[in-house]
Amino acid sequence: MKRILIALALLLLPGAAIAQTPNHRLTPGVTRGLTQAQICKTKWGIDKRHVTDTMTRQVFASYGFAKLNKDKRCPCEIDHLISRELGGADDVKNLWPQPYRGRWNAHLKDRLENQLHKEVCAGRLKLGDAQKGIAADWTKLYRGYYGSP
Repeated sequence: MKRILIALALLLLPGAAIAQTPNHRLTPGVTRGLTQAQICKTKWGIDKRHVTDTMTRQVFASYGFAKLNKDKRCPCEIDHLISRELGGADDVKNLWPQPYRGRWNAHLKDRLENQLHKEVCAGRLKLGDAQKGIAADWTKLYRGYYGSP
């Protein structure tokens, strides 16, 4: 799934770091109400994402980051907790700044999202179970499929 990469300011609060998992108070996860059939027929990465600059700034601010990083020093992205390919909404309550580095990084979550999409479309996993599982703790779900990174 093609993602829009967004840089994050390094003007962090003292000692702050980019979280490997989202703050569920800020990012509980929101879905679009799509059916399994709609999700499985959509060409993800070709369809249009609707995350605005205003939404991006709002997510950064809610996580305590001062402003966008204009010189792109921070390797992270604004990620959907419940991925779009699982019916996740373009909504600030479904977005969080996710790092590319660290044990639980964006690349691992992308791998899991792709696997869950395949499982849902093959009928081996209920869409609601995939959405709830990834929203609750994507790292636990990842370990269930792949073990620890």
